[in-house]
Amino acid sequence: MDLDFTVAIPVYNGAQRLPHVLDHLQRQVEDGAIQWEILVIDNNSTDDTAAVVRQIQAQWTSSVPLQYLQEPRQGITYARQRAVNAAKGRYVGFLDDDTPPAADWVIAACRFGDAYPQAGAWGGQVQAEFEVPPPPDLGMARAMLAVRNYSDTPKPFVPEKLQLPPGAGLVIRRQAWLAVIPDRLHRNQRGGNDYEISLRLHQAGWQIWYNPAMKITHRIPARRLEKSYLASLARLHGLCTCELRMLTAKPWTRPLILIRSFLGGVKKLTWHLIRYRTRITATTSAACEWSFFLGNAASPFYYLRNAIARTLKLS
Repeated sequence: MDLDFTVAIPVYNGAQRLPHVLDHLQRQVEDGAIQWEILVIDNNSTDDTAAVVRQIQAQWTSSVPLQYLQEPRQGITYARQRAVNAAKGRYVGFLDDDTPPAADWVIAACRFGDAYPQAGAWGGQVQAEFEVPPPPDLGMARAMLAVRNYSDTPKPFVPEKLQLPPGAGLVIRRQAWLAVIPDRLHRNQRGGNDYEISLRLHQAGWQIWYNPAMKITHRIPARRLEKSYLASLARLHGLCTCELRMLTAKPWTRPLILIRSFLGGVKKLTWHLIRYRTRITATTSAACEWSFFLGNAASPFYYLRNAIARTLKLS
């Protein structure tokens, strides 16, 4: 039977975090006109994730089906693809095991998809719930933690500027995914994978939207607020910028993108040095900016290395 919506939760060692998300899903506002399901995709967890899901299934009181699936191929790309292939919903909404949704998240996602048939993917508000008080100077690190409030009203994202929704809370039109998304994306890790989905849909003519009525909370533990962790995350995001821009680039523009990415990164590093002098990584914000610009400058070489590796693998 076809359904309206599928909630897909890729999980790796989420035994401690997953029950909170499932509890929020069990308490979703009911709408008899919307038929939906929940899929937990276990991506080779080594903890008690499977046992925890079985225990929750045994005590499940909702009429919404809760299924447990395994994906042996390691990587978020494979887990998401497994979810879409198994989904019965017209729309598939991705949650992480640390992103409990608001009580009306499913309804808001479905209504938006029905109202905006040109949308291939849409995301919503991501609010932060910090385990400990965050540094006062988070700056661009908020974006690295997928904390977003893009607009107070529905608004299209700007893929050309890499203004796109994060994977946590992302909803896709299943027919669009099946027609456009390859079985293996270039980015098979967190950090760029989310954007690649939206960019490929956009390239095929689908619009990417922001829906503020959809709200989730990102529960952020203390270790993810450490400067070293955030700087490492910023560098990862910087490294994949060139590769992401290449996805929708015309062939004749690709050499220009390589040059502009490198020179742009160097320019930003130079201005950062002028601005902070001997304190380039003194604050969390400064450390994240410096790491992102380093990754940005190195992103053309990172792209070329990955492109050569893929070519050799296919030959």
